[in-house]
Amino acid sequence: MKKMIKAVSLACAMLFTGGVGVAHADAQNPKIGFSIDDLRLERWARDRDYFTAAAQKLGAKVYVQSADASEQRQIAQIENLISRGVDVLVIVPYNATVLNNAIREAKKAKIKVVSYDRLILNADVDAYVSFDNKAVGELQAQSLVALKPKGNYYLLGGAPTDNNAKILREGQMKVLQPLVDKGDIKIVGKQWVKDWNASEAMAIVENALTASGNKIDAVVASNDGTAGGAIQALAAQKLAGKVVVSGQDADLAAVRRVIAGTQTMTVYKPLRALASNAASVAVQLVRNQKPAYNAQLNNGFKNVDSLLLKPVLLNKSNVDLLVKDGFYTQTQLAGK
Repeated sequence: MKKMIKAVSLACAMLFTGGVGVAHADAQNPKIGFSIDDLRLERWARDRDYFTAAAQKLGAKVYVQSADASEQRQIAQIENLISRGVDVLVIVPYNATVLNNAIREAKKAKIKVVSYDRLILNADVDAYVSFDNKAVGELQAQSLVALKPKGNYYLLGGAPTDNNAKILREGQMKVLQPLVDKGDIKIVGKQWVKDWNASEAMAIVENALTASGNKIDAVVASNDGTAGGAIQALAAQKLAGKVVVSGQDADLAAVRRVIAGTQTMTVYKPLRALASNAASVAVQLVRNQKPAYNAQLNNGFKNVDSLLLKPVLLNKSNVDLLVKDGFYTQTQLAGK
């Protein structure tokens, strides 16, 4: 099976490059292997485009691979990029816990490794570039608490394979725990959502509503996809817009829900800034320059030099920021 996956990824790689072998580049024109969790999601397609454009401006060539939510495929693709002689790997891990062997191979080949948006665990990663995910979780909980300072809360977590999901929960609980201790808020249930899947999130919230007799005041959904699933379940019980729901990523459908009032908020993470900073870090590492890190995060193997960007709370009052930033047009937000 592994051989078959390797063959498929090699075929994809050859298709992408026209079958031309890739040799080690000089530091002025580094070759970057960009391994992405799942390009079928709107979010990651944006990251790819912004990253590639930023890297090209710095003189780099980018080779993109999508794991399509498969840890085996991602491992095979990383191995393939190593064998093709890239200078630096930039990885959005599907499963943050299974890449240590692949990264060990990269380090043996003197290839730098940058963890993008999600921190790769238990591996010798050179750098991590992301948003401050604990702050994202805090923004989510704070927004809901401002509207529902008391009541029954349901915690809808992200993928259990994604370390960010756990960091988000830390941020959420930093805000919620004092209110739970005080007796103002009751956590009536919590569950992780495999692959951040909206359909699974909908089923989980349907079950939660049934179990609680529809007595849920807030759903702390960890991203916009899971928020969308939760809101579908709420709408079926005529509760959409009555129960406060968080999110993150500023997906177009979610922003429209925020405007309509069925989703309370989302968190806007300017992806162009994330991608540009990650491209700069990747190129600087190849050129033996020192990136401007502002934090260190322990990934179980080492304290990883990190650059954490600031997320932006987005609700009905400031959605125009997305138009100003060129993230969406006014026509898109209006759903035309």
